[in-house]
Amino acid sequence: MPAPSAQGVHRRGLLRDHVYSSLRDAIVDGTFAPGERLRDADLEAWLGVSRTPIREALLRLDRAGLVSTRPGHSTTVTPIDGVSTRNAQQLAASLQELAVRLAVPHLSAADLAQMAGANVDFAAALRRGDADAALAADDAFHGIALRCSGNDLIAAHFEQVSPLLRRVERRRFSSLSARDSVAQHDLVVDRCRAQDVEGAARAVRDNWMSLGPLLLDG
Repeated sequence: MPAPSAQGVHRRGLLRDHVYSSLRDAIVDGTFAPGERLRDADLEAWLGVSRTPIREALLRLDRAGLVSTRPGHSTTVTPIDGVSTRNAQQLAASLQELAVRLAVPHLSAADLAQMAGANVDFAAALRRGDADAALAADDAFHGIALRCSGNDLIAAHFEQVSPLLRRVERRRFSSLSARDSVAQHDLVVDRCRAQDVEGAARAVRDNWMSLGPLLLDG
């Protein structure tokens, strides 16, 4: 059997990811409000891409709970639902806890330095009131344990549930209550540095579960 051509595979993959990230972020930051209908033609004009990557991105966002898609009819941004978001939070906390348990024995000095640096960036973004930069720094912080866990399925499942939490996280990162996360991150790094698997796992779970009050508001 002749080998399949790989031309353009990476470019297409990057395009799909870019479209997905752009749509996800527009929902998270409120550009597309809860209840708003998303029309393919409008999205094509905005993103400058064909319908195919847009439909693929919308299907991913539907699975993540940020949009509700009725094939052949309409796609609508979902409201912030406390129950659904709480379910996502519980799963995200468990996945992050497992990632940290697996990662701690393998974290290098460079990995720990990256975690600490991401938290410095996170704190600076909070001081500036830059919720988007805070989200990016928070992703970088938690992404290190996901990467070092050695289990790609954890990251894949986390990517499935985390978009639903981003709207709540963004609200938190725009408020003074987010400052607690800086200390919580510091504790995670401290416990990881001490090779305290149980302490690190407990600290990262507590960090994720601290979104609770905002879920009640949702």
